[in-house]
Amino acid sequence: MDKARVISLFIGVVRAKSFSQAAVEAGLTPQAVSKAVRQLEEHLGVRLFHRTTRSLSLTDDGTRLFELANPGLRLLDEALEQVQSSRLEVDGLIRLVAPTSIGNAIIVPLLQGFQQLYPGAHFDLQLDDHFTDLVENKIDVGFRAGSPPERNLISRKLGEITLLTCASPAYLAQHGTPKRVADLAGHRCTGFRQPNTGRLLPWEFHVDGATVYQDVPAVASFNTVEGELMAVLSGVGIGQVPVFMIEQELASGALVPLLTPTITVNNGVFMYYQQRTQMPLRVRHFIDYVAEHAPPRLQGQRRAVNAAKAR
Repeated sequence: MDKARVISLFIGVVRAKSFSQAAVEAGLTPQAVSKAVRQLEEHLGVRLFHRTTRSLSLTDDGTRLFELANPGLRLLDEALEQVQSSRLEVDGLIRLVAPTSIGNAIIVPLLQGFQQLYPGAHFDLQLDDHFTDLVENKIDVGFRAGSPPERNLISRKLGEITLLTCASPAYLAQHGTPKRVADLAGHRCTGFRQPNTGRLLPWEFHVDGATVYQDVPAVASFNTVEGELMAVLSGVGIGQVPVFMIEQELASGALVPLLTPTITVNNGVFMYYQQRTQMPLRVRHFIDYVAEHAPPRLQGQRRAVNAAKAR
């Protein structure tokens, strides 16, 4: 016996003062409602109603059960109504996850703009370079670089990532400037380890109309792009990093672009979320806002490189 169901039907009969009307409100037949109430009576071992062909009234036991159960059902109804209405509200918490580089450079600046439109929206942003399971971690929207996520998720591409080989002026003054990809074998280079696998990622180059991958001699490897970038700025070695993270450094001359004919734009930035038909309105608005406002930063990367080359 489904206790919650039969007690709900019992309370419905009491409120409606009729088995037939309670059945209409529950979308059942009067026979089904009557059977459910009989099951409840048999389970409790008491009679809940005095029934005649013309009247229906509660027994003392029925009155006691109604007085005890009715407030609880009202609280349940109110809870369901509040949850349903919250789906239509923009106010509330939006949980996000993103790699540190994308979160700091792209997502964080968007939060202030969104909150100007919807001041009641609040954010919990987790910066994590590992791929995060949205369901397990109760995340509304995730972001990642590289290829689009799988696992039955909806993904939207926000823009391309331009990877640029670069170095500090101090490094080049001491070690010289590579002219070809093959020259990197004789240079000190930095490396990035993929957080989920720990694998040192090869560098990407555009050569003769195709993308080629090459392992480089890493004198220092990092599991965050920020760490690798700081090493390149400090003169530890040559690095290959996303242009959207180094626009200011290219403009100021703190970093010098290298091997620019080999720049690749194979990687993308993706926003992903669960396939839900009853998504909270605040989450839907945020997804649309990001899709509209995020791409300009990503699409201006080639201009930043060209401007640095012209210095």
